[in-house]
Amino acid sequence: MTTDTRPPSTEPTGYSAGAVGVTAFAAVLLIMAGLLQAIQGVVALVNDTFFVVGTEYVFTFDVTSWGWVHLAIGLVLVLVGVALLRGSLWARIVGVALACLSIVVNFLWLPYYPLWSLTVIAFDLLVIWALVAHGKDISRA
Repeated sequence: MTTDTRPPSTEPTGYSAGAVGVTAFAAVLLIMAGLLQAIQGVVALVNDTFFVVGTEYVFTFDVTSWGWVHLAIGLVLVLVGVALLRGSLWARIVGVALACLSIVVNFLWLPYYPLWSLTVIAFDLLVIWALVAHGKDISRA
């Protein structure tokens, strides 16, 4: 039996496993929000009568145009989420910016599909919190 005579390391590791887990969770949420956006966009493109405004809102938009917007944002969110899982710094910055943009887009989409929009907005808020609070830790792990 050998004994280790080295003193215990006092250097901090620079990250915590919990923070890495939160950031990985944010990346998965970003991918999920992107997939939801893309599905929403495809549905709007294939069947633009699927989404119907029940009451009059101040803002109304062409559903087919919004389909392209949701599809584009969704695909970019998925790509950024994958890059975030790899620990990329640019993915953290772009992820926060795109999650903010996604919140605005889904707020404007509320008249067409409120529950879906609120779900994506909640995902985006969690992503922003996780990337701002713990995003740097995944690149150190």
